[in-house]
Amino acid sequence: MVRIKPFAAVRPPKELVEEVAARPYDVLNSQEAKAEAGEKSLLHITKPEIDFDPIIDEHSQQAYDKAVENFKKWQSAGWLRQDGKPCYYIYAQTMDGRTQYGLVLCAHTDDYAEGKIKKHELTRKEKEDDRMIHVRIQNANIEPVFFAYPDNDEVNSIVSRYTAGAPEYDFVAEDGFGHHFWVIDDQKDIDRLTEIFKGIPAFYVADGHHRTAAAARVGAEKRQQNPSHTGEEEYNYFMAVAFPDSQLKIIDYNRVVKDLNGLSPEEFLAALDKDFVVKEEGTEPYRPDHLHNFSMYLGGKWYSLEAKEGRYDDSDPIGVLDVTLLSNLVLDRILGIKDLRTDKRIDFVGGIRGLGELSRRVDSGEMAVAFALYPVSMKQLVDIADSGKIMPPKTTWFEPKLRSGLAIHLLD
Repeated sequence: MVRIKPFAAVRPPKELVEEVAARPYDVLNSQEAKAEAGEKSLLHITKPEIDFDPIIDEHSQQAYDKAVENFKKWQSAGWLRQDGKPCYYIYAQTMDGRTQYGLVLCAHTDDYAEGKIKKHELTRKEKEDDRMIHVRIQNANIEPVFFAYPDNDEVNSIVSRYTAGAPEYDFVAEDGFGHHFWVIDDQKDIDRLTEIFKGIPAFYVADGHHRTAAAARVGAEKRQQNPSHTGEEEYNYFMAVAFPDSQLKIIDYNRVVKDLNGLSPEEFLAALDKDFVVKEEGTEPYRPDHLHNFSMYLGGKWYSLEAKEGRYDDSDPIGVLDVTLLSNLVLDRILGIKDLRTDKRIDFVGGIRGLGELSRRVDSGEMAVAFALYPVSMKQLVDIADSGKIMPPKTTWFEPKLRSGLAIHLLD
């Protein structure tokens, strides 16, 4: 059962929220962040390298020092202010007419250590270390992690009661996605939510594996440094936005490869015949519409690849995944790509960019072939996390992404 607590968020005044709120640190490179960041944007805190001309190394001490300076400046200028009491918050997002309602809360680092906060991806140490430095130097969780949890009718009822009223924040970002935010400040509701979650069996990390791991490591570090540690200190908790799993939708996460491993297009197509029924679909984009069906773009044409019987194991949470099939039967066996996390010949394209991004990267000559996959389901993600297994890298893409800056959690 998971432990949660309310917190006194540091957040922008209502009239400044659109100027402060920003896309997450890891969906923009430094150049994109510099172009996008207005004067009050949180990007100056999450990607402080953009304040230098030319842009400096994001992992340099100078950049980290600038992040601390900027966070203090945003608070002293009144662009970020702390609430007077611990609250829970509701953060809702609207995309393509569909709205999902998340609870902004603090989760306990022990629940991560004990496996009650379940992950489905491996983390990379260098990314984890970088996020850990940001948490440590700011003494704060500047950006939330994104959790799913099993639906609960009473939580939904409390959330619905608040969302029937006027939101604290309500805006549409430049990408067309709506962001809405309410404050749960009634103590009876706060206490009841804390109690309900004692009966919720687990959280599932949807997005933010590195931030979750980094927050847990900082919590462990701080308890070692505190001789009078009790377990109730604020540093034992980190900020998350938790959504009912039925409201979440995973979209496709696709692959592009630089070369055909020495094969001609004809030889490559012939090699695919061993494990797939290959059908040419023409020049119009072809999107896979069921599990074990893939879309491929090669030489100006789209193809359907249907995995043959016996090539997948529907009884195995990992073996059933299309990313596993593609990795084993195509990327490894034919193209010689053994490690998706380190091989420079492969890149990954979130489905939010559309199939046109795949054909564009191949037509430009940058890549030789592209593959689009049928999205993983929430049930598959939960099954894998519950089994303790790990998905292949770059399997899930959640959209819309959480905006950073709507709430910040201080660790003291």
